[in-house]
Amino acid sequence: MDVIVIGGGIAGVATAYQLRAAGHRVCVVERHATVAQGATYGHGGTVLPTPLDVWFGPTFMASRQNAKNGVINKAGFNGPARQFVKQLAALQDPNEFGHQYGLLRPLIELSRETMADVESRFGLEFEQTSGLLYLVRSPQEWELLRPAIGLLRLHEVPHHELTPAECAAFEHSVRTEPEFAGGVLFDQERTANAPLFAKLIKQALDTQGGVQFMQGCEVSAIRLDGQRASVELAPRPGAGSTTARSREVDVVHADAVVVAAGHGSLPLLERLGLRLPLHPLRLHTLVAPIAHEECAPHVAIVDAVKRIAISRMNHRLRIAGGAVLQSAGQVDKPLGEAVTKEALALLGQATHDWIPGAARISAALSWEGVKLLSPDGLPVVGNALHPRLFVNAGHGPAGWGLACGSAKLIADLVSGATPDVPADTLAALRPERFR
Repeated sequence: MDVIVIGGGIAGVATAYQLRAAGHRVCVVERHATVAQGATYGHGGTVLPTPLDVWFGPTFMASRQNAKNGVINKAGFNGPARQFVKQLAALQDPNEFGHQYGLLRPLIELSRETMADVESRFGLEFEQTSGLLYLVRSPQEWELLRPAIGLLRLHEVPHHELTPAECAAFEHSVRTEPEFAGGVLFDQERTANAPLFAKLIKQALDTQGGVQFMQGCEVSAIRLDGQRASVELAPRPGAGSTTARSREVDVVHADAVVVAAGHGSLPLLERLGLRLPLHPLRLHTLVAPIAHEECAPHVAIVDAVKRIAISRMNHRLRIAGGAVLQSAGQVDKPLGEAVTKEALALLGQATHDWIPGAARISAALSWEGVKLLSPDGLPVVGNALHPRLFVNAGHGPAGWGLACGSAKLIADLVSGATPDVPADTLAALRPERFR
């Protein structure tokens, strides 16, 4: 089959790879000049999420004080935004939290297997580092994390609960003053460079053939007709509007279309009649040079409740978090300077609190982008509206490797194969679950 993939981020590139591995011919349409330039560019290092990473559950928005939960509510919240927060709040119940994570777990394991296969096949090096240490500030935070720690045991996720002294003994860079409550170590989980991984996959696809990348092209509409599908391309900037050629609409035809364009997926699907209640979450990243090598961590440090991850990548630290929750209609407008400063200050403060002296924050490069979060905490993966239309989006801020397992699901569905996840997980991910 000929398949068009809309989006050249980690989800789109991974989907193209899996479709090609299944024998299909693929065309990837990406609006940027190269892949991994949108939300993928700013991903934190965490590869796969644990119950402590997912953006739902007892710790999410547990405190209304911005400094305590790491999520900034921007003024001007409207009804849909409040409804979104209310829906996610329902998953703070430990039973609801456990149920949703149980549905997500098979996708996490499929993603792990899929990534391992890709790595071994091509011998990829994308700044992988083993070890994540989640640090907890207070006994109250420990109590909030109890349901998540219970899920670690239930699903037999390898981990170690550490006292403050054990945290400092394992990771020399962690300060012990002021006193904190302890930590959870995942010595078998990893951090890695998401944009580098996506670019390496593209290089492999360029070498083996069968995948065309149309970069610097933006999709304006999707057409669905019988057993065929196609996409309309928006005129390129500077093309002019005086010639007959410039007034024509460029159309790419295929047997199927996969929408994997992150936040850009929503308007394309809305024009087809599918309105997904995914909410944009504005995230921030600082990439800072290491200030003092003796202060730099050898494993990733995660502020467990503020959801700020600090991962080492060669001679720099990637500090990701600083989430801003705002009305969806405001997402295309720049944040006010005060809100941006507040978000970046959260990242700098977390670095100072846990590993003082490690990063030169004054020399850091900042990034700001949008990632989609669903009201039930699960990504949107599967067939929608038409036999030839598929969606791979909404993976959220935690664990960019989820896009790889989702890509395998999409390739199986396009090929008519049975995906390697339980039926209840497949149903929980499908785009039309919200209708």
